[in-house]
Amino acid sequence: MKITETINMVWDKLFLYDKWNIGYVHQTPENLISTQKLNGEIKWLSEDNVDYAADPFVIQLNGRLHLYYEELNFWKGKGEIMMTDDMLFKSKKKVKGITKEAIHLSYPHLFTVRDQLYCIPETATARQVALYQIDAEDPCSFKKIKLLLEGEAFVDSSIIHFKNKYWLFSSISRMPGKLYIFYADSLDSSFKPHSLNPINVAFNVSRSAGRLFIVGQKLYMPSQNPEKCYGGSVMINEITNISETEFQYQTAFELLPQPPYDKGLHTINFAGDLIVIDGKRKVFSVLGPLKKIIGKIRNLKFK
Repeated sequence: MKITETINMVWDKLFLYDKWNIGYVHQTPENLISTQKLNGEIKWLSEDNVDYAADPFVIQLNGRLHLYYEELNFWKGKGEIMMTDDMLFKSKKKVKGITKEAIHLSYPHLFTVRDQLYCIPETATARQVALYQIDAEDPCSFKKIKLLLEGEAFVDSSIIHFKNKYWLFSSISRMPGKLYIFYADSLDSSFKPHSLNPINVAFNVSRSAGRLFIVGQKLYMPSQNPEKCYGGSVMINEITNISETEFQYQTAFELLPQPPYDKGLHTINFAGDLIVIDGKRKVFSVLGPLKKIIGKIRNLKFK
């Protein structure tokens, strides 16, 4: 390796750090499955002054789109769940009502049941998966309904109603290649563990990358692919068989990050004909070495 290449590599490792942002494209889930790619130009939101705006979930509420996402200010050291209804970060608000303000929050998984909006935020450091109800009149107001799971550092939990049951997909922090599935007849029921738990899957399938979705009566699960780096790309997997005792899947295709956020992509979600994603790029900071050291320490706890 040439000396200049070595210097550039060391420079990059020391002074470049990750900057995440949120983008969207007008495309349906059906079109995504048929084309196996993101179509059209991705429109990126104006970058916020925080280090990390990612894990986007979008929902239509009171005739307006509401975007929920994780915001991380590096020096605060913990993620917070934010909401904006202008898709520009201008009117962002911090959600309230989630237990234990001191914990790291991320991945605000949204879903509706009979027109009622619910959220399952990631609260891995609290070692629980909790269900919250969102007030339609005050979309930043969360009310804790019940605990779904507890006792492990569950991350990126996602739920869907399919084949007359609610299926909860999750993984445990620092356990790649292990998928955990739970099921219940209703949200009021207790979730039972799948008989195959922990289910052995490929390392790029075990961690959710957004809501599961149905196209043509087929169930699909986005998952994070960390092969090149954390949050490198998203795999779209078709779940070909699921029951209380069986689980089979096949990976359909990979979604790669796109410029200018071409260093990572780890969340994809839908609202009608709108797809929201996140993207990562590298930015320079003279505080890069300090941020990297602190980040690695925090990563042991949060990821």
